[in-house]
Amino acid sequence: MAQIGTDRQIAKQLLEAGNVVSIPTETVYGLAANALNPDAVLTIFRVKNRPTFDPLIVHTDSLEKLDRFVSTIPESARDLASTYWPGPLTLLLPKKAIIPDLVTAGLPTVGIRIPNHPLTLALLNSLDFPLAAPSANPFGYISPTTAQHVADQLGLQVPYILDGGPATIGIESTIVGFDGNKPTVFRLGVLL
Repeated sequence: MAQIGTDRQIAKQLLEAGNVVSIPTETVYGLAANALNPDAVLTIFRVKNRPTFDPLIVHTDSLEKLDRFVSTIPESARDLASTYWPGPLTLLLPKKAIIPDLVTAGLPTVGIRIPNHPLTLALLNSLDFPLAAPSANPFGYISPTTAQHVADQLGLQVPYILDGGPATIGIESTIVGFDGNKPTVFRLGVLL
């Protein structure tokens, strides 16, 4: 069974070693791995029993780091990010080659967001890489909103669940893509 705790250092060491860890966000709990390590990302798909044609969202901790992972940021995307980040907004932006195709299911864009959870933001700030982190549940199941939900669904396959208390929103992030500078909503979340 997975260990549940609040020790960011344990989570950091496991992630740096290429393992998956469950992390809290304001939306739902995520199943996280080093987004730049294809083997670690593949573990996410295996643990969730998720098809690899379903792209993952990448989490980072600051707007300044976006330039490392995406090639262009439309002005409207910057405006949305400065208004809603950290928060339940995912932006689809043209990816740089540093983001493995496995993360994006071969698509030229990557979904990226800054979660609004202090424990996860501190963890992200301590890492040298972003985290790919879909919801921490088997594919097709209801997304978990507590550490115990993750343990009940994936406990034998996740070595550590970073417990940040119940998710405050409980609904996945809104996903917005761009045609030039024009935003398009691809998934409605808590932001309308």
